[in-house]
Amino acid sequence: MSRGKNRPGRGSAKPARRNCSKALSKAKLEAMIEAATVDCYNESELVTGWLTVIQDNLGAPFETCVLGVQVTVERIDLDGAGQIVAVCARGRDRQALPILDLPLPSPEPRGAGWIEAYRLWLGR
Repeated sequence: MSRGKNRPGRGSAKPARRNCSKALSKAKLEAMIEAATVDCYNESELVTGWLTVIQDNLGAPFETCVLGVQVTVERIDLDGAGQIVAVCARGRDRQALPILDLPLPSPEPRGAGWIEAYRLWLGR
């Protein structure tokens, strides 16, 4: 499958980087990419594959800080443009942020490596 610029989920904002000093090896990330994209034959299936593994493995809800404000990441979802987003809450307010722009807390939530694998797959 093509890994070109027109894949869903690519934003122009600089992506958040992992906080964890225990980074996953390139081989482990490549294995995660294979697991997320196996049996995907088009862009829609690829996005669904990534959404599913991130939803299944990321330990949400969790707390993080966005622009100096403490928020709760309630869930991972797709926005109207087919981009994977983290739905963040503070009180009654909700905001969807692209998953790659989400600053992760330290220590990172369980399954945060899937976001790193997704970033690698997108070629960031």
